[in-house]
Amino acid sequence: MLNSVNKFISSICFVLSVFIINNAMAEVVHSERSLYRNIIVEDKGDLRCLKFNVKSSKTRQSCLLKSQPQELVFNYTKQLLTGLLVNPEPKRILIIGLGGGTMSNTLHQLLPESFIDNVEIDESVIKVARQYFGYLENEQIKTYSQDGRVFVKRALLKKQEYDWIILDAFNGDYIPEHLMTQEYLEEIKRLLSLSGILTANTFSSSKLYAYESATYKSVFGDFYQVSNSDSSNRIILARNNGLEQNVDSGKNENVSKLAIDLLAIGVDVKKLYQNMRSTAAHQDWPDDNPILTDQFAPANLLNIDTD
Repeated sequence: MLNSVNKFISSICFVLSVFIINNAMAEVVHSERSLYRNIIVEDKGDLRCLKFNVKSSKTRQSCLLKSQPQELVFNYTKQLLTGLLVNPEPKRILIIGLGGGTMSNTLHQLLPESFIDNVEIDESVIKVARQYFGYLENEQIKTYSQDGRVFVKRALLKKQEYDWIILDAFNGDYIPEHLMTQEYLEEIKRLLSLSGILTANTFSSSKLYAYESATYKSVFGDFYQVSNSDSSNRIILARNNGLEQNVDSGKNENVSKLAIDLLAIGVDVKKLYQNMRSTAAHQDWPDDNPILTDQFAPANLLNIDTD
């Protein structure tokens, strides 16, 4: 019995020592309290990550390899690129939620002739992206410090259009409620060009999963879901004019154009296709599930379970 207790204590001490060593290896290179959140930039070897402190936990918003900043670290950022498989030549791109600016940098590398507008509510996040993550801005890449919904409303008044809109705004816990509703998605749809696409970063393990899914379908009809077993992220990929009628032939054509460029940044196009599923054939939520509206968006009342 005593030996068993000693072994148990030894195992606990080992786990604690590994935890302490691993955390000691992470160097905080920047920290500040912005108007919206606690912001931390940590280095751990070659990996640099932007984190938000929310409810005593640190959530990674963006990471890069300092030696290979063009490589995509997160699975979900790779999955967002499925948008290029449906619309390979978007001329105007809107990204709502900047993080470290890695997605904007990647898209500029892949699509140097395209125009990219980045929208981020937190001025401090923009500053950190510029200073610590090599966020690039030029005549084609613009940054707007605005709430994502306010920006969309103003863009509609200006009669602007985008070929690809990426929704990746998180407050640390989850997506802000007003950026999840049917009314907001209808505004987003009006901002898309006729053949424009939307990709949204959400979670498959959230209790909002069915609400989100039903809301997106109410606006866009059937859409693609992109996910894999290595991540709890779920990418929603919707087209303004509905899903392609002949998906297979479109895939083959796009693979030949994109495979080499995407492989250079660590993205396997064939795996992306394997992770795409149309809700027309694979709907995994009830038809009568309530949708999220400006009057009914109970994100703060639901327990968001994510990895």
